[in-house]
Amino acid sequence: MNSAVPAPPAPSTSPPDESVLDVEGLELLFGVGVDAKVEKNRVHLDVNSRSAEHQAELVDRALALGAARADIGQRDVPWVVLTDPEGNEFCVLDPRDGYATAGPLAAVVCDAHTPTTQARFWSAATGLEVFRTHEKFASLKPERGPWLEFVRTDDRKRSKLRVHLDVAPGVDDATGSEVDRLLALGAAHVDIGQRDVPWVVLTDPEGNEFCVLTPR
Repeated sequence: MNSAVPAPPAPSTSPPDESVLDVEGLELLFGVGVDAKVEKNRVHLDVNSRSAEHQAELVDRALALGAARADIGQRDVPWVVLTDPEGNEFCVLDPRDGYATAGPLAAVVCDAHTPTTQARFWSAATGLEVFRTHEKFASLKPERGPWLEFVRTDDRKRSKLRVHLDVAPGVDDATGSEVDRLLALGAAHVDIGQRDVPWVVLTDPEGNEFCVLTPR
């Protein structure tokens, strides 16, 4: 069984200054990056809320921790757009019944030129169900944990992703076999300077980098 989650490389190869956070079965890896941020992140996190009061509490807590309000052209919307202390955008959502089983993170959200096509690729890559589709968005819903969502944008990708997905083959699978399967689905090899590492870096059909990790 494959899963598309932000996840770390094998522990023995992780630099000591990387840290991992496990949220409802979703592993988030924070690693040191050397590339300057030159555009709005094409992948961001949506934080879940249970009520209007809870949403306000989450926003106040984030601001106290070093977040800042951000204007990315969202206009009058019920969610709040913030940036973390390093300028990475995230949203604190208004309460939504659909995310009741998602946990503290409602979704991992990816910009897409064709959301439905991207959702089909990632559904085939991960085994997650395409839960809903629309001209402007498409969603994959796991049994538990954050959704994986694709939102329509006309913005063009200008730099390597600062936030990306990792695919982890199952313990009985092989990295090479998984890479071959993903290439057949429309992925492509890419060199981002990774050198000799145990994972494989690919791009999805829209050129977004992701990694195929060692089996786990």
